[in-house]
Order: sequence, then C-alpha cells, then structure tokens
Amino acid sequence: MKTEIRYKPAFAAIFLTLNPGESIVAEAGAMTSMDAQLSMRTEFSGGFIPGLIKKFFGGESLFVNVFTNETKYPLTLTLTQSIIGDIDRIDLNNSEICFQPGAYIAHTPGVKMGVQWAGFSSFFAGEGLFKLKLSGKGRVFFGAYGGITKKHISKDFVVDSGHLVAYEPQIKMSIGLSGGIVGSVTSGEGLVNKLSGTGEIYLQSRSIDGLVRYLRPKL
Repeated sequence: MKTEIRYKPAFAAIFLTLNPGESIVAEAGAMTSMDAQLSMRTEFSGGFIPGLIKKFFGGESLFVNVFTNETKYPLTLTLTQSIIGDIDRIDLNNSEICFQPGAYIAHTPGVKMGVQWAGFSSFFAGEGLFKLKLSGKGRVFFGAYGGITKKHISKDFVVDSGHLVAYEPQIKMSIGLSGGIVGSVTSGEGLVNKLSGTGEIYLQSRSIDGLVRYLRPKL
C-alpha cells in the first residue's frame, strides 16, 4: 500500500494506492474520492458494543467504512477530515495509542479498534467518558485542527483543554484549574489537562472550543 499526505499543513488529505487484495478502514464520511472499482462495506466501529460506547460516551461515529481492492490492478482512494488542519500518521508496532474525539481518520489491517475509560474528569471537560484506543501493528492516520506537534513527556505536563489530540495509554490525565479560582477565571484559561507519566503525546495548535468562543459574540 502506498500512502502520501498532501496539502499539509492547513488542508491535508491522504492519498492511497491499494494494491490487489489490500484494504483500509476509515471513519464514516472520510472518503472524498475513489476509483469506482473499489468495494466498500460499512460495519460497526470496533464491533457492536464498542461502537455504541464510542458513539454515546466518546463522541465518535458508530460506523466505519472498509475499502478493499478486489481487482487485479492498483486502485486509488483519497481520505480527509472535516476540519481545517494537518494530518499525520502513527506506525504501531504491537503498541497502543488513544485519541481524543474526532481525531481518528483511518487504519490499516492489523490494527484493532477499541475503547479506554477516560474518567469523569474527561467527561466534565466535555471530552467524553471513553477514548478511542487503537492497538496492534499497522498504520493509523489522524487529524487535528491546526498544526500537529509530537512531544515526549517524562513528568507532569499541562495542556490547555481542547489542544490534546492523542496520547499513549500509560499517560494519566486529570482535569484541573489552570491556577486558583480567581486566576483561572480572569486569565481566560479555565480548565486544563494535567498529564503525568512517560510517553508520547500529540498536540494541535488550535482549539475548536476556542473558535466557538471567538465566533459566539459575532453571531
């Protein structure tokens, strides 16, 4: 399978060439164009029960689409996300990664889709009770609003709410005030993600919540 991410960083899209017999799983609505000979089937995201959990408690789609090349020659497929921003790829090698709602786009066979309990602090921050967790061996594509930064943390780290895109599951996340009650209100920072542990995290340079707050007085 040949993959290429074009139009980075603001309007990124994934261009794939599937060889005969190859397939890829994508978020519902991610396809922008494809060769007509590609076959597509729709199934529950990670299975019926995990799909329901992701839909109602994690803010994810209930279904995913599986694109398969059943011909004898290469076929092309283009995937993207609904928001403006960058797209990146994570290569899992018997490892795991958790995504915030809306970040996941697609994965190759060999990767298993499931859920991980995120805690009530995540729920109160508006980011769901469960996180989408992908594990196994293969490629995972994800997107962000704005640019993407990969960072290794080895101690406590603070991320403004809405800027965390993905993180390794051994990293613990809690929600707290950016400072004291008065300081949190007057600074405009409010709630933040307080991360602890050692591992990789992915951040987005913009926040959908921040955009909504900016537009609300103008509408």
